[in-house]
Amino acid sequence: MMEWHIQSRAHACQRSGRQFEDGETYHTVLLDTKVGFERLDLCVEAFREASTELLAQSNLVSHWKGVYEAPPPVPPEAIRRDDAESLLRKLLERREERYAPAAYILAVMLERKRILRVKGQSRESGRRVFLYEHPKSGDLFPIADPDLQLHQLDAVQRDVAHLLEHGLTDGAEALPPVADGPVEEPFNAPSEVASLAAA
Repeated sequence: MMEWHIQSRAHACQRSGRQFEDGETYHTVLLDTKVGFERLDLCVEAFREASTELLAQSNLVSHWKGVYEAPPPVPPEAIRRDDAESLLRKLLERREERYAPAAYILAVMLERKRILRVKGQSRESGRRVFLYEHPKSGDLFPIADPDLQLHQLDAVQRDVAHLLEHGLTDGAEALPPVADGPVEEPFNAPSEVASLAAA
């Protein structure tokens, strides 16, 4: 049996970028690409402009109209546990060097989940700094590369897991320093630790 993996309905027109309004009619075009199914949600105006082109494509699977329903507001949790994004924000607010490796791993985790995107990099005081952007809010996160070695990664991941489970409080004990060891090649970019970072 064939499994279909199709992305959820977009909340904005994928041609114009305009946010859909509650109750607005939209068009969906489903295309069969080499890597899977691609769903395009378009406002009426954008579909009118591109319909001839889209509906004539040989890989067209389906086309339908729908009515957009705005998602309900998310109720606040009774007890909010730190998630990776809120923990990263707290670590960056502290501006403490001891948290640099944990912040780096959290940023890589959020990049894998497509919550953050790398927009550029620079060098400050001899260290590489990645500039991440949160696409939804537009917030920018400068993340210093701690030049982690492979043998240090397990310890940093344990620190991150501990912080995610127990949170970061004013009375939190300092994280142990990342263990030194034989000199190895440092990671060259966040993508190199992405496969090792917890999903």
